[in-house]
Amino acid sequence: MASGNIRNDEHFLLRAVNLTKIYSGRAEEVVVFRDLNLEVARGEMVAITGESGAGKSTLLHLLGGLDRPTSGSVRIGEFDIGKNAELDLACFRNRRIGFVFQFHHLLPEFSATENVMMPLLIGGAAKREAARQAGVILARVGLAGRADHRPGELSGGERQRVALARALVQSPALLLADEPTGNLDQRTGDEVHALIRQLQKEERLTAVIVTHNEKLAGLCDRALRLEGGALRSLLKSGF
Repeated sequence: MASGNIRNDEHFLLRAVNLTKIYSGRAEEVVVFRDLNLEVARGEMVAITGESGAGKSTLLHLLGGLDRPTSGSVRIGEFDIGKNAELDLACFRNRRIGFVFQFHHLLPEFSATENVMMPLLIGGAAKREAARQAGVILARVGLAGRADHRPGELSGGERQRVALARALVQSPALLLADEPTGNLDQRTGDEVHALIRQLQKEERLTAVIVTHNEKLAGLCDRALRLEGGALRSLLKSGF
């Protein structure tokens, strides 16, 4: 059985058990991974590294309920992703999981504040309260003075900070990030790395970050490598 340091520990937030993902085509089946296990403790920040095509993004999508496994289960706290209907899963994702991707996916016609407000409005918050909370988190990521600007008026690093603010505005239990600084230059990327780590510690967030970046992986509490359909632990001094 492939393992990602499974522990018999009641303090985990995220647990994937015997996770299998197989894509079936006309010619052949593609096994991304089979019987993969991963457990992440509450407040832990874990990096997942690996070659392109190893299945890192697929794994992250399964952990966040954006895709369904062929078999196996994913639990976030007491919520079993595979045992809930799509509507319940969508509501859970909106309230309890924050996503950050390589591309910011901001809506270009809306300001930074309006983009960050979106998860709150979808969840039923009043517009005034959503704007207040968006302003608070934008200030925390250093964008208080840019809150009224649209994405086209912001730098790449600023846009990714807005995306991070949007992911965190609901105070989620779990942050999932897929190459969050892959589109940024090294200096800007380092700044965003430090910000992610700072906010994760302050909020006691549980976080799983897919990255090729050794510096970002080195900031995490634990680093795993996805290779050959299995997760293995990495020494932080050597990637």
